[in-house]
Amino acid sequence: MNVIDKCWRTNPNWRSNRQQLAKCSVGYAGKMIENIGQDVTKYKVTDPSDDPLDPKPGTLRYAMTNIKGKVWITFQRDMKIKLGKPLLVSSFSTIDGRGLNVHIANGGCLVLRRVTNVIIHGLRIHDCKAQGPGQVMGPDREITELGQVGWRRNQNDDLIKDMDRPQHLIPKQGYALRTQRWLLEGQRYERLLLHSTILVRVAYKECRVNNLYQGWGLYAIGGSMNPSIKSQANLFIAPKGGKKEITWRNGNEGMSGNFHSVADVFENGASFRQSDEGGIAVKPEYSSDQVFQVADATTVRSLTKSAGALKCPKQSIC
Repeated sequence: MNVIDKCWRTNPNWRSNRQQLAKCSVGYAGKMIENIGQDVTKYKVTDPSDDPLDPKPGTLRYAMTNIKGKVWITFQRDMKIKLGKPLLVSSFSTIDGRGLNVHIANGGCLVLRRVTNVIIHGLRIHDCKAQGPGQVMGPDREITELGQVGWRRNQNDDLIKDMDRPQHLIPKQGYALRTQRWLLEGQRYERLLLHSTILVRVAYKECRVNNLYQGWGLYAIGGSMNPSIKSQANLFIAPKGGKKEITWRNGNEGMSGNFHSVADVFENGASFRQSDEGGIAVKPEYSSDQVFQVADATTVRSLTKSAGALKCPKQSIC
């Protein structure tokens, strides 16, 4: 198991102690204790429908737009949610899909915009569709115009899109694109913890560790806004007949940014275009409760072999 799963999965009573998850993270996220406590609103999604401008009670978007403060979101049953427009996630939100088969697919996906303290865990997020201009209700019932400043006119198909530009280092560990799961432990202004299926363009400093990348389209690691990215002990398996290059730089910026590969393993012709300006790879400085061990890249297959949103038998360990 990866570090976070090992923390909660062996507890047979995890369903009645879901907030334990917030204390399981490592890396720059540290412990997500600001997401838990007596003041958390527990919200259950019962309705898979979506109205971008007038969310109904019981829907996922209603929780993001109408509930103030900390919210811990679970789901009543297996469901498939097709978002009519991107979902703007609110601060201090936990979207917890553990134990069920919850898909967010074939429509808009998730957007993080000027938010802090977010946990996303156990969702199946896939087949996102690029979104054109339009209106959407966001946190605090604020109507946002997609297409205005800060939004590209045609939104891309990233599964979780980060609209901010924080300057903190974000470590990522234990991602398997092949089986649709990764673990991202990070800090964006304050803290962000993602545990799901995600493709994110990077706009800041980041370190990716012990990930499996397989079957990418345009790129496996993308960067914009002059990022600093360190890829450490990852396994890259290039697609047959597809793009072999791993990295992507924004637009016509060429080799902008600081891209470094350290102890990665490349298969099937995969290639990593490193920065040539002599920059130094970013290095996290962890406290004792943030540190985790980096495994050799040759063990990544084993590390990620059970990757994917978990199937958890009822009243049993997951």
